Amino acid sequence: MERPGLLKEGDHITVTEGLLPSNYYYTIDPSLAMSGNVPFPERMLAREGIVTKVIENSRGFYVTAEFDE
Repeated sequence: MERPGLLKEGDHITVTEGLLPSNYYYTIDPSLAMSGNVPFPERMLAREGIVTKVIENSRGFYVTAEFDE
């Protein structure tokens, strides 16, 4: 996440899965934040979750979410 205030703890989110040649990645809709690359064996099946934490550090904002899976 690049800007403060886009998401907060407790927000309900949906994610879209993207496919790379050797990994998946996930985007919190509507393009609020993006995951790192996720190896094929660790693919997420759930597409809806709840934000549990938003942390700011020198590299930006990091969002942690919980999914039922």
